[in-house]
Amino acid sequence: MPLLPRRFERLQAVLNRRMADLTVLLEAVDKPHNLSAVLRTCDAVGLLEAHAVSLPGRTRTFNDTAKGSQKWVALHPHPSGAEAVTVLQQQGFRVYGTHLGVNAVDYRSCDFTGPTAFVLGAEKWGLGEATAAAVDQALFVPMGGMVQSLNVSVAAAVLLFEALRQRQAAGLLPTAGEGVPAERRQELLFEWAYPEVARWCRQQGRPYPPLDAEGVITEHLPRTVKLRH
Repeated sequence: MPLLPRRFERLQAVLNRRMADLTVLLEAVDKPHNLSAVLRTCDAVGLLEAHAVSLPGRTRTFNDTAKGSQKWVALHPHPSGAEAVTVLQQQGFRVYGTHLGVNAVDYRSCDFTGPTAFVLGAEKWGLGEATAAAVDQALFVPMGGMVQSLNVSVAAAVLLFEALRQRQAAGLLPTAGEGVPAERRQELLFEWAYPEVARWCRQQGRPYPPLDAEGVITEHLPRTVKLRH
């Protein structure tokens, strides 16, 4: 079946609001419910992608909590938290780690309007020592009760929506695709609209065919390929 115009419009509208300069790094957050809940929040806020470090031998899986958000927010694996932090810093991100160290500051005192990455660890262990030492700034969410911390998915939501609030107040939220490099945006739009065709193109080592204004593939492709979604 051809892609319906309203579906294509929806994909464009979501992609127009994606932000490549806001992300999360999850260290040993391997419980399917927590991982799924964080990715669902990432999608809701408008993150382009997220990052993860899993415990040895653990396979990342999702449950119904994700509501399919793993299809819309790419999750990039890394061998260790410290290495992932270094990669993000080299990409221009200021990296904030949720860690109750002596230098930790209240998250509400931080400026998240620039390229920002939040690093969160599993509730049982928190961040590893090497990861905590590598971040640019440790932060915490103040707690007024007997419990010392939030569930990791809730903490991620608090931080991401604060970043969203700050960017909206500063007039920095993308509305027309300016949050993603143009070339990458076009690639993503095709991958979202035609994931099976995109996979076939990668297997064939060929570029994605162009789309018209209504999301129709304009290049001639084998019929069995063009009907894939």
